Amino acid sequence: MSHPLIAVYGATGHTGRLVASELRARDRDIVLAGRDGGALKALSDEFGGPPVHEAPVDDPGALRALAERADVLIHCAGPFTHTGRPLATAAVEGGCHYVDHALEQHHTAWLFDEMQEPARRAGVTMITAMSFYGGIGDLLAGATAAGSEDIERVVLGYAVSDWLLTTGAKRTAELLFADTRRITYDAGARHVGYVEPRNAVFPFPPPLGPRTMIAPVPFSEVVTVPRHVRTARVEAQLTAATFEQEGVFTSEHADAAARAGSRFIVAAQVVTAAGGSAGQVSGRDLWRLSAVASVEAAVRLADAPHEPGVYGPAEAFPAEEFLRDLERLGLLSYSGRTRS
Repeated sequence: MSHPLIAVYGATGHTGRLVASELRARDRDIVLAGRDGGALKALSDEFGGPPVHEAPVDDPGALRALAERADVLIHCAGPFTHTGRPLATAAVEGGCHYVDHALEQHHTAWLFDEMQEPARRAGVTMITAMSFYGGIGDLLAGATAAGSEDIERVVLGYAVSDWLLTTGAKRTAELLFADTRRITYDAGARHVGYVEPRNAVFPFPPPLGPRTMIAPVPFSEVVTVPRHVRTARVEAQLTAATFEQEGVFTSEHADAAARAGSRFIVAAQVVTAAGGSAGQVSGRDLWRLSAVASVEAAVRLADAPHEPGVYGPAEAFPAEEFLRDLERLGLLSYSGRTRS
């Protein structure tokens, strides 16, 4: 009996390697895919010989052949501004379920706006933004807002320290912060245009306490959260100190152990006319959390039918249950929801 085959695109990158390692630890059948055949062969030798599939991002035929070969594709090779459409299109054309690590707002919006019907017709399930930034915030917003009515706003606060960017993450950050056509969600509608950055203070609970934030940051929650939480406004914020730490933008060659030293708190603030609620997760090693979250999503797609279409993390899976599963795997601590 054959087992579902899960393709890891961008397998030789930092996140892709973590994804492939996690799948191997779960005894899953995998194919290592990406742009550099030599690097893929070296990784395959290191991992004991799983098959490889060389497919440059500008080769639609090779990408479609990968999708036709696999049951699920985990896309790890950013920036998704450049790589997202070719891989997502190939997945739909090849009849392959799709999970990506995208943070980029415009890629996520494009998937929902343009690929929803093609995915349904093809019988393909696509889950976008299943990563740390964007994905954990979306899940936390879903868990925190559950059961609330008359929600005025949802604010996601990210406190991150000792974050070391890979080459791909650095390129993504450069693209995001240079973008003058940012997506925002306010007054119950999506808007696109220039946004004047500001400093804000997010009320993280003790022991961290209030922190100065960059607001808004162009994360994908402004696209995903309104799909499952009825609210007038969504905003993501990131601690200003994150980018002040030495080595953040000069860490392309840091080793895996150094990258694993990242620390994070993600908090959700759901404000209603009658009060509100808050939720929080915390932990270390946001890179491994990203990898395992995407593996959890891909394995669920491989093992059980899911309604075809395009989904964000909390739209695809019960949000609190998914966070509890990540907690049981030792990847984060979830404090649950508190009402005020």
